[in-house]
Amino acid sequence: MEFINNVINYIKSNSVLLNSSIFILIIILGLLAIYIFKIIYKNVKNKILKENSSDYLKIINDAIENTVIPVLYIFVFYFAFTFINSNEKFLKYLNFLFIILVTFYGLKFLVNLVSFLIEIYLINKEKDKSKIKNLKGILILLKIIIWVLGVIIILDNLGYKITTVLAGLGIGGIAVALAAQSIFGDLFSYFIIIFDKPFEVGDFIIIGDLMGTVETIGLKTTRIRSLSGEEIILSNSDLTSSRVKNFKRMPTRRVIFKIGVTYETPIEKLKKISDIIKNIFESLKDVKLERVHFVSYGDFALNYEIAYIVLSSDYIKYMDLQQEINFKIKEEFDKLKIEFAYPTQTLFIKKS
Repeated sequence: MEFINNVINYIKSNSVLLNSSIFILIIILGLLAIYIFKIIYKNVKNKILKENSSDYLKIINDAIENTVIPVLYIFVFYFAFTFINSNEKFLKYLNFLFIILVTFYGLKFLVNLVSFLIEIYLINKEKDKSKIKNLKGILILLKIIIWVLGVIIILDNLGYKITTVLAGLGIGGIAVALAAQSIFGDLFSYFIIIFDKPFEVGDFIIIGDLMGTVETIGLKTTRIRSLSGEEIILSNSDLTSSRVKNFKRMPTRRVIFKIGVTYETPIEKLKKISDIIKNIFESLKDVKLERVHFVSYGDFALNYEIAYIVLSSDYIKYMDLQQEINFKIKEEFDKLKIEFAYPTQTLFIKKS
């Protein structure tokens, strides 16, 4: 006991040694508390994950491991240094470092949370994997905004006049906006395409005299693969200001086509043509005949108009059906010796 009392009295008489001892004790106790917390958290986490595993638990786990625990270490060392040191200049720099580190981890958590919410509610909920690529641009912009706001918060806490900085940024922002008006126009059009969804990656669209399949939707341009194979690059603002035909979302396809037979065809055979075509459509699948009529007397043909509906939006399926219809019409007409018309001229010669 006398030895311990001597050690305590010696420490009390030596302020440097006393402060160092308290500093080490705070750090040891703090690290021990964090270690115990990590063990308890690990056991609780493993128990919960055995019973239930979800994306929500994942974001909570990431927040604790990558944000809460590092911030606890920062608090331990911050508290230890502030307890043993009363130097104003040192404490000023220590507070500066503390604010930066805590704000950094807070912003890191916020960025991860925003990314998580976008992926969960806008991608996984709709089961649309193509949106992952489209939403990268939005995520990048949101991250930039969050980090910029974080820097402003840090500067404000450190005593800088933020209003002056914001005023300068406002003037500079106006100048940049005027210089990059078309870029911002395409950027806003990108958000319109993503959220309003007039078309998506994989859709077959027609814009004016251009047509093709959408391959990528970028921040400024959208790339389309045409039927002939070349890549068509269009600005997003051009697309949002144009009339776009989206064939991917067409549940059915309505088709109208005409056939013409010669004027020499007897009336009995002309009356049979409608029944022939109706019988052909009855033998086909995924197609519904709407009407078939003898519609007009042409310059060189008696014209029939057929309208039908393909119960699919697939263009290849439509072409296959049209081909089969054409084959069957030709086959039935050959049986009845009905001739298709083609441009002809009859020359009458009058003898004098």
